[in-house]
Amino acid sequence: MNWITKFIKPKIKSLFEKRSSKIEENLWSTCSCKNLIYKEDLKSNLKVCPKCGEHHKLTCKERFETFFDQKEFETIETPLPKDDPLNFEDKKKYTDRLRAARKLTGQEDAVLIAKGKVQNIDVVVGAQDFRFIGGSFGAASGEAFIAGAQCSIENKIPYIFFSCSGGQRMHESSIALMQMSRTALAVNELKKKNIPFIVILTNPTTGGVTASWAMLGDILISEPKSVIGFAGRRVIQDTVRETLPDDFQTAEYVKDHGGLDLIVERKYLSSTIGTLLSVLLKKTEAQAKKESNVTIDQSLQTAS
Repeated sequence: MNWITKFIKPKIKSLFEKRSSKIEENLWSTCSCKNLIYKEDLKSNLKVCPKCGEHHKLTCKERFETFFDQKEFETIETPLPKDDPLNFEDKKKYTDRLRAARKLTGQEDAVLIAKGKVQNIDVVVGAQDFRFIGGSFGAASGEAFIAGAQCSIENKIPYIFFSCSGGQRMHESSIALMQMSRTALAVNELKKKNIPFIVILTNPTTGGVTASWAMLGDILISEPKSVIGFAGRRVIQDTVRETLPDDFQTAEYVKDHGGLDLIVERKYLSSTIGTLLSVLLKKTEAQAKKESNVTIDQSLQTAS
């Protein structure tokens, strides 16, 4: 066997095999319904499986593009706390996990905040990228959420948030847990100012995110078949020692038991939320006018 047969031919063959598999991987995607989907078809359908209707995860920017009018939005710069305050390390260093997640997603943290219009209404919108350490919520996520709430209050415009998270970030321990109370306080400030806060719970929304801001919206909406809960199904089943329903912790189950207001398909989210906001803003305007008239009447009575 000469060197051409031994080295060159196998090398050429491997190059063609890699290229072929790469092309196939780029053209097709899979779904939990076990069907192959042409990626262009999936993209044109807002990443919803055309065969079973499963809503696949979106990146933050994809979410904004499907939601804002004419895909036009402006990202808001948010504070970025010090990385790895606890010098945490499990199978790998937390700093290494952050570096890998930032390279994968192109963002500094799981949460991204943007400003734009929905059905011609100015709004602030937040979203989570599940690829960033499972969309986990840590100090940077908390700062981003609060920055979005502040922007909403300063501009007197609604705040909308798309949740997609496994919960609080264990790599930051109590610092991540502290964000649950901080975000709840931020939502409370929105309510004091009569600013609408709408949450869209996407698949999955679990853990500390569900136990804090994600369930505090004035209106709670979910995409179909999203997993929504606190502890995992297996943990709950082992605790209560009962067989749980097959649809337990799905959006449909949660809605049937009073935990959600609406389940809306992705393609209708923008129009539905636009309609809801127009009603909420009119109600807020009417309430503000009523309070203003009361104040004027009180002033006249005092003067007389």
